[in-house]
Formats: sequence, structure tokens, C-alpha cells
Amino acid sequence: MFPNTSNLGCPPFPPKYQQQNNFHSKVPLYVQPVLLSHQQIINAQINFQNAMASLSGNLATTAAGTTQPLTYGNASPVNTSAASTSFRGKKRLNEQSVPYVIKRQRYHSPHRETSVINQAVPSPQENVYLFSGSSPLVNVCYVPDLSVRVPRLQDTSFPDVTETTLPVAKDKLSQQVLELFQVCQQQTCDLNRKELCRSELQREIQRIFPCSRLFLVGSSLNGFGTRTSDGDLCLVVKEEPVNQKTEARHILSLVQKLFSTKLSGYIERPQLIRAKVPIVKFRDKVSCVEFDLNVNNIVGIRNTFLLRTYAYIEKRVRPLVLVVKKWASFHDINDASRGTLSSYSLVLMVLHYLQTLPEPILPSLQKKYPESFDPTMQLHLVHQAPSTIPPYLSKNESSLGELLIGFFKYYATEFDWSNQMISVREAKAIPRPNDAEWRNKYICVEEPFDRTNTARAVHEKQKFDTIKEEFLKSWQILRDKKDLSFVLPLRATIQRR
Repeated sequence: MFPNTSNLGCPPFPPKYQQQNNFHSKVPLYVQPVLLSHQQIINAQINFQNAMASLSGNLATTAAGTTQPLTYGNASPVNTSAASTSFRGKKRLNEQSVPYVIKRQRYHSPHRETSVINQAVPSPQENVYLFSGSSPLVNVCYVPDLSVRVPRLQDTSFPDVTETTLPVAKDKLSQQVLELFQVCQQQTCDLNRKELCRSELQREIQRIFPCSRLFLVGSSLNGFGTRTSDGDLCLVVKEEPVNQKTEARHILSLVQKLFSTKLSGYIERPQLIRAKVPIVKFRDKVSCVEFDLNVNNIVGIRNTFLLRTYAYIEKRVRPLVLVVKKWASFHDINDASRGTLSSYSLVLMVLHYLQTLPEPILPSLQKKYPESFDPTMQLHLVHQAPSTIPPYLSKNESSLGELLIGFFKYYATEFDWSNQMISVREAKAIPRPNDAEWRNKYICVEEPFDRTNTARAVHEKQKFDTIKEEFLKSWQILRDKKDLSFVLPLRATIQRR
């Protein structure tokens, strides 16, 4: 049912000799040490550099015939070019300059990508321990397992994502949805770049906050990522809640200073955004990915694995969500910073629709498996939740095309925007609470864990009317044409990916 998952995006706790308070002493290490020889560590570092050089685009030489060095922290230089630093993941790499093994593969290709990082095989006779965020006094480093398309969950035996089944497309619209999904979904190399940046940044940040952990969250891990998805990072500095207006901003100001000074060689444009949940936005020159980093936004870690479970318990969910996100982006209603819907709200809207069909395609996981999605569960256990959930067998046999048309119809003609709230937690539309969070809001989408309004950014009637109009027009067009290209330019979307 699920792909194999590792600890990508969920870094191990520091070893006990690094702990300076009792936070991590309460939580056991859930990643076992890997034993490598000194030569294997050197080889792994070289492989890291070679992989990232290839992933970052063609290497360009300087006038003197040498490449410009670019490094992660104190590591050996990673060769990139001026051209590669402007690459934003939207253009295909030159076919002639990229080794076959890292070219984008088809979904069911027998030549599935395997990271060169994983070629350093541990030797149980050696005694060099590898941990993330190690002390400079100890000769240790963390080599993540990047051999799979999405991260493996600890102690599970689910098949690899390339082996997960896809729905059968028997009509033109369903085939268009499926093909768009296969081309645009996040690939192994996309995740590898994000994970490399996360692991390197964690090591640098732990020099300031020794007991902190940096998590990769959001679409990169929840199963709904695309080739152009940004990376979302959550820095967990302590077990207790953090005041987002004061403490989180102070922590992020220190992180921003670190990025602007010591790490300026490979981190560019770090900006502190003072939002309700403040973030540092930056671009990593090596991975060519834009990132948003927040502090102790724990709910983001929890909902990543809740959404991940929804993504894989039913084979029609991921293709449908990806197409809706692409559609919303094309119609300019997928940008919370401009008063429209966030990608997270759009995902919840799709899940809610699939839950409310006469014959539901999805259940409420929180109601059906409350112990697996307990909002008080310790963070080091959250990533294990999907392993406890079996596939959901629905009697609804609607095609992807039928579901897409039904999605637009539901929000264009059936959902009561004025009085109802979208609730994935309850698997139904529920009456709005009569408090400030929900009163006089145009769109109400309940966050499944902290129960806030994820669509609060839609605060202008004009933007709300535009959103409703796009739903209505797209429903009418697809109902009559049964052709996705009439509401979403497929060729241009595929080129952007």
C-alpha cells in the first residue's frame, strides 16, 4: 500500500553525549548507527559532490578552465556554475551531460533511480559511528538513505512507490489526469536535493542550538509534491510550545544571520517574514530549491504524515490532488500571500470532497484510527502512524475524470460557503463555530489537528468571488467537453512541472 520510507525529513536525535538538556533524553534514538570505514566516508562525500553537481545542471568552466567551488558549510567544494545557480527546477537537464541513472524515469521504469550516495556499504567490523548533527570533536557524519522515491517509514514492509498501483484510465479525461500526474509528480532526484540541504543545514544550525532537529515537512513528504514544489522545513528547538511572535522570531533572526554570513556561499536571499507563523525564506544554490523554514510549528509535522496516509490508502487520491493544484495555480487562486487558497487548503478540500460522496472514497482517519493520529503523540512516533493503517476499500468505482468533474461541481453548486466548514477530521461539512476564527470568513477549512482556519488568507470578497467563479466555469466546461486541456494548458503545465 505505502512506499518504503526512511528517515528522510525526520532527522535522528543527537547522541546522548551531545545533549545539554532533558528534552531528547526523554525520547529514544529511532535511527540505528551506521558503521562505515574511513575510506567509505571519503567515498560517500565524493559521491555526494558528484551527485549534486549532476543534479544542479551542466557544469560550466571559468575563463581559466576551472569550475566555481560551492560548499555546504565546512564540506569539500561542490562544483556548480553560474548558470546552475539560477536553475529553479523548471527546465530539464541536458540529456547529453547527465548520467543515465539520474535522468527522470517513467513511473514504472525498470531502471528506477538509485542514489550514488547509497553505494557506500556499511561494514560491521568498522567502528566509525554516523549520526546527524555530530560534534566537530567526534569524527562522525550522517549519510541518509536516499535510494527511494519517498522516505521509508521505520519498521514497515510496504512496497516501493514505483510498485504502488495507479488507477486504470478508460476515458480521455482520466487518461489526461493520469499522464499529467506521472510527468509532474516529485521525482527521486527532487527529494534527494531537498534532503541533502536539510541534513547539511541541520548540522550547521545545531552549532547554535545543539539539541534542535530540522524536519522536512509539507508536500515534499506528504505524497502530494510536484517537481517544482518548494521545500518546507520545521526547526524544533524544544519540547514546549514557542511564542511565534517573540521567541520564534528571535530564533529565526539568528538563523537568518547564520545564512547571511557563514552560509552565504550556498544560501541566498534569506528573508525573515513576520507572519502569524514567522518563517525564513531562502534559496539553496546547491539544490536549486526555494525553502520556507519555521520554528516549532509542530502541527506541520503531524499533518504531513496524516496527509501522507490519505495519499496512499486510495490510488485515485494523489493524481486528483496534483491536477487540482496545477489547475488552481494556472487560474491564480493558489497563493495565500495574495489572498487566495494555499496548497494545503486545496488538498484538504479534495480530501473532504472524497469523504462526502454518497459512496465515500476516503474515511476520516482521525475518527477511524484515533490512536495513530493522536495530537499529543510524541514527535518521534508520528512518522510511524502510516504503518498502522490498511488500504481503504471503497465501493465507489468512479474514474479520475468523473471525480474531477464532481469535485468542481461540489464546490460550485453544492457546498454552502456561508454556513458550512470543510472538515476532514469529521469527514463531512459541519456548521461554522460562532467565534472570531470563523465568523464572517469567506472560506472555512478546518486544520485537522489544531482546528484553525487554513483558508483565513481569503479575506476579500472579490478574491472569494473569483475562486467560486473558477470552480463554476471549470465544472461547466469539463461537464460538456470532457477534456482537461480546456481548463488547463497541458503542454505548458508539463513544461513547468
